[in-house]
Amino acid sequence: MARFTLPRDLYHGKGALEELKNLKGNKAIVVVGGGSMKRFGFLDRVEAYLKEAGIEVKLFEGVEPDPSVETVLKGAQMMREFEPDWIVAIGGGSPIDAAKAMWAFYEYPDVTFEDLCIPFNFPSLRLKAKFCAIPSTSGTATEVTAFCVITDYQKGIKYPLADFNITPDVAIVDPDLAETMPQQLTAYTGMDALTHAVEAYVSTLHCDYTDPLALHAIKMIHNDLIKSYHGDLDARARMHNAQCLAGMAFSNALLGIVHSMAHKTGAAYSGGHIVHGCANAMYLPKVIKFNAKVSEAATRYAEIARFIGLEGNTDEELVDALIAEIRSMNEKLSIPTCIKEYEGGIIDEAEFNDKLASVAELAVGDACTGSNPRPITPAEMEKLLICCYYDKEVDF
Repeated sequence: MARFTLPRDLYHGKGALEELKNLKGNKAIVVVGGGSMKRFGFLDRVEAYLKEAGIEVKLFEGVEPDPSVETVLKGAQMMREFEPDWIVAIGGGSPIDAAKAMWAFYEYPDVTFEDLCIPFNFPSLRLKAKFCAIPSTSGTATEVTAFCVITDYQKGIKYPLADFNITPDVAIVDPDLAETMPQQLTAYTGMDALTHAVEAYVSTLHCDYTDPLALHAIKMIHNDLIKSYHGDLDARARMHNAQCLAGMAFSNALLGIVHSMAHKTGAAYSGGHIVHGCANAMYLPKVIKFNAKVSEAATRYAEIARFIGLEGNTDEELVDALIAEIRSMNEKLSIPTCIKEYEGGIIDEAEFNDKLASVAELAVGDACTGSNPRPITPAEMEKLLICCYYDKEVDF
């Protein structure tokens, strides 16, 4: 038996934000990030719509780009004091992810972060509040997923938390919010969405319900991401839908080792964080080559290649064409080919090698590894990470 879970209601299209007027409740806490939603007037609109619905509003502002355990606990404390019956999170993946974790600590003050790190181990939610997610970026799709990513800065590890309980009740996918994304963010979030869809399609847990969502999302992203990157607002609106479809697919089919590697390299190095979407974009071609050693995975990568119009006479040729196409997209989006080139070389080579064994072991243990189509050992993960650092050919 398998399970397929989505939000109870999803409102999409221009002007969908106004649906907040129709929420039924008494109090809402609005969780938001660093200021862009306020700067562009969306936060004021959210407050106004909620107040029009007769709901008292309190703000939790300033969620950092990679939300920390400390931020989550601080937000949960505010929730316990305010006692909202709606949690409304608006912005990129970070405030929505943070709010999901806050939700658990709000309803269960005695739960520990270690408890939540165990996949699908959340307690039953909705005893005190429901959840509404409003994304402003076209990538994470956290508005429709059973996942959130929280960073333990003391350990330098990003933890993907997974449970169907944290799938939002309401998602509002309004492309007006995505129009404000800067160019680099458009690139990184778009490749994050592509990775979601590709990994969902080849996951060991893919099924008839997730496959069409993943394939259609891949085709949309392939058609529209470059145009969106160059400012085509119609393409950007379609990308906002595409990333959401990709999220529906991966939330139910789960992911693979591209995400395992991105989670465990993202906050591991003192030179700076590797932005999640950029990490996925760099690692995806290498992981496709690694996974394609398994015939079933190669067949499914070849199906993706054919679906987006790439040419090849064999599965192997189609897999290579897909890898080449993704690398070409990265080049057009000014995304580096490897970790060594990231941000002009901020990830020190010596530190990378010093931490290689521990990062590899953590990546193998990541929650996303179990649904990857090819099993991987810590030694193989080390070799794969080296390929991703130096842009070496994957030949094992």
